[in-house]
Amino acid sequence: MGEGVKWERAGLVGAAIGVVAAGAAAGLAIERATVGRSVRRKALLALDAAGPYGSLRGTPGTVLAEDGTELYYEVDEAAEEAPAPQPPGRAGKRGWLRSRHTPPPPPRATVVLSHGYCLNQDSWHFQRAVLRGAVRAVYWDQRSHGRSGRGRDQAAGGPATIDQLGRDLKAVLDAAVPEGPVVLVGHSMGGMTVMAFADQFPDYVRERVAGVALISTSAGKLAAVTLGLPAAGARAFRALAPGLLRVMGRQAELVERGRRATAELFAGVIKRYSFGSDDVDPAVVRFAERLIEATPIDVVAEFYPAFTEHEKGDALAVFDGLPALVLAGDKDLLTPGAHSTEIAERLPGAELVLVPGAGHLVLFEAPGTVNAALAALVTRAADGVRAPVPQRLRDLAATSDQ
Repeated sequence: MGEGVKWERAGLVGAAIGVVAAGAAAGLAIERATVGRSVRRKALLALDAAGPYGSLRGTPGTVLAEDGTELYYEVDEAAEEAPAPQPPGRAGKRGWLRSRHTPPPPPRATVVLSHGYCLNQDSWHFQRAVLRGAVRAVYWDQRSHGRSGRGRDQAAGGPATIDQLGRDLKAVLDAAVPEGPVVLVGHSMGGMTVMAFADQFPDYVRERVAGVALISTSAGKLAAVTLGLPAAGARAFRALAPGLLRVMGRQAELVERGRRATAELFAGVIKRYSFGSDDVDPAVVRFAERLIEATPIDVVAEFYPAFTEHEKGDALAVFDGLPALVLAGDKDLLTPGAHSTEIAERLPGAELVLVPGAGHLVLFEAPGTVNAALAALVTRAADGVRAPVPQRLRDLAATSDQ
């Protein structure tokens, strides 16, 4: 077997691993294998044009992480609302006069959203469309993902760690949310980032955090996840994946060529491990493909060991007593619903939502359910600190119980 063929196959495996957060694609049936590449290319262009997914933008900003990595974020400001009617009082030429003792309006809560592995901030598209103008929101790209810079520590040969991501989140918070209450939201790796942040900065959580949402994530024990494979296959994957990924990370350019050459298989893997149902809008599936394809294979490789080392169950106690949402699809193969149930058991006051038929990208697959549950959390959190919440968000929150 020639070197090119071997690396093409290695690239295929690497792409699969990136999609499933270090999952396995061996033996997967490919629904699009018979479609000609030119036909598929035209179809992809049509799907890209069908939905403006990932097109929402905010006011950009950057901040440097502790190792000098440039972290990119965007801020969506809340729309200004009409002033509340003035209470009865002494009238003057300019109308009712406010008492000089009237307290200033309470600060708005800021929702800060952390995305998952092999994604970027655009993965919050459906949630961003709902929150836009209703609350102040910050979206950021984790190091080596999206528009953020390549991790400097990692480029120098250092490991990627979830604790480092927690410190990155602190840098973004300090830059983008210098004051006022904060609601932390994390999906998949982003949820782990939030847990690592709480573990390292418990005083910040006690003083500033008004609520937390942990979506399709895990507090640990990820090495035991079977990824939907038979037990023997899961054991073999766990034994082989670290070494294989290290080799691929050193041959990134060659592996990327193989990855592009096997795009049809790549698309099949994405659909299998991202969604729980076959009934997903093809344009939404394509949106997921585009996000995941944009993650370089060397980034995929360097982050993989961090997941098996992630153990933050004890850190959840920092959130105890806060309004909390724990949500996952009940067909998630990467961070199974049992992991969300375990998180909720450590947060007795949390709302646990298991979405029937949904997979790991529940944000894409069941946006209505996710949006309503998130609106309910933001409303509870804002009410807890007496921050204003627009009526349209309260109306959406009311549908979460229906």
